[in-house]
Amino acid sequence: MPRRQGYPLLIAPVAGTAALAATVAFAGSLLFSGPGGLPGPAAVPGPRSGVRTPAAPAHTTGLWAATWTASPVTGMADSTAGGTLHRRTIRNVVHTSIGGDAARITLSNLFGTHPLAVDRAGVGGRPATFGGLRGVTVPAGGQVVSDPVPGPVAPDADLVVTLGIRGPQGPVTVHGHSHQTSYLDTAWGTRRTDDWRYLTAVDVHTLAAAGTIAVIGDSLTAGTGSSPDTNSRWPDILADRLHGRYGVANAGIAGNRVLRDGSGVRAVDRFERDALDIAGVRTVVIALGVNDVQRSPQETDPQRLADALRLMAERAHARGLRVVGATLMPFEGFHTWTPALDAVRQRVNELIRAGGIYDDVIDFDAAARDPRHPTRLRPEYDSGDHLHLNDGGYRRLGSLVDLTSLEREEPVSGQL
Repeated sequence: MPRRQGYPLLIAPVAGTAALAATVAFAGSLLFSGPGGLPGPAAVPGPRSGVRTPAAPAHTTGLWAATWTASPVTGMADSTAGGTLHRRTIRNVVHTSIGGDAARITLSNLFGTHPLAVDRAGVGGRPATFGGLRGVTVPAGGQVVSDPVPGPVAPDADLVVTLGIRGPQGPVTVHGHSHQTSYLDTAWGTRRTDDWRYLTAVDVHTLAAAGTIAVIGDSLTAGTGSSPDTNSRWPDILADRLHGRYGVANAGIAGNRVLRDGSGVRAVDRFERDALDIAGVRTVVIALGVNDVQRSPQETDPQRLADALRLMAERAHARGLRVVGATLMPFEGFHTWTPALDAVRQRVNELIRAGGIYDDVIDFDAAARDPRHPTRLRPEYDSGDHLHLNDGGYRRLGSLVDLTSLEREEPVSGQL
């Protein structure tokens, strides 16, 4: 059963590709008219900086909280089916978790080797500014945060964030395999894409939400195996259950590991950028480790992996944040599985369940494993590759999170 789509701001169900393209083209035309955003300084961290410094709030009440995030994964060649991104328009489609009365966006050029020139940007039909200006240049390795863009942002809704690129650029900082259709203007017309380009966060100013839950994970958090454009990832299900009390920021990267770089920067190094530094974060959920076990070179020391997860939790505690962690799910039947690797996975789970790593534990393993063959996924949850889940499996994971574990009194800094 697909997740409800809420109240889309600019994207409505339209039959057929041509109609979809027309809808997006109309949305794009709205993004460059009307009054500008409220002025405020945009942050431009130095080269390769992972620290996000938000723009100065334009309000004296409420708070800024992330309604959506996507972790930058890699740099991609500046080319499209119709040439480069020079004088092209990117329309990133994202799905909000909470709403607010204003928005701001973060643009990342983390993997770029040249400055990124953006000559116009828009959020939900309203123009965005940077330090009061319509355009902005993002240094290679850096990022910027827009000024506040006034106007309502609906919760649980598709939101179009448009970027007009002036180039050439490259490499392009992307989050690939988003399971969400976005759009890219080319010399041959509008092209569909499942990559998010340059956009890494949308924050909202909210009077209703208490903050944001940051979820850092791998493909099982990013939603591999879920149906595109249905928002069926397990953090989406969690967002539905929270009913606007907290935003949910998905920092999942397919293939990501705790201890080694590979598919994206390793989690111990991206933890601040993608979880601790997001706007309004109150609780961090860590769902990582299976790729360390199953991907080559495999991690064969369960204690080393558990210690790394513990250190991540301690870094969150030092910020006054609560930490909830997930056990590692089975993967027998996937091409990398061996009995020895499964023994490592099970030992990591024993260490997680024993306490001393997280404040609370979500036992994904117990919920997803086949009771008749516990080293395998339940057949009804298996996407077909024996590692990733289908929509029903992700609904199950999203239903497991004890909401009270996210809202309890925060731990004393540095203590478990």
